[in-house]
Amino acid sequence: MTLTHMYVGALTLDILLGEVHSLKEKRSVIRPLVAEVKRRFPAVAVAETGHQELHRRAEIGIAVVSGSAVNCGEVLDACERVIAFHPEIELLSARHRLFNDEE
Repeated sequence: MTLTHMYVGALTLDILLGEVHSLKEKRSVIRPLVAEVKRRFPAVAVAETGHQELHRRAEIGIAVVSGSAVNCGEVLDACERVIAFHPEIELLSARHRLFNDEE
């Protein structure tokens, strides 16, 4: 019998937005970021998960499921780079977590 494992990687990004003065402008910045991550990495789940009431801050959550802890880390690192390289935002913090099926 072969043992297989499942890993769930989670990434939480805390973002400061640049010249944004309303929640409507915030959505016009966040929506394309989320869409780009979904387009580049169709196997991940991504959403705005926090700071919805603040117009200059955003929290984006990204999750991936894999049979390999290394693959989870690589995918989340790549997703973080996609977000971080956008000049209209400043990445304040990134929190990586990894869970396995034994936890």
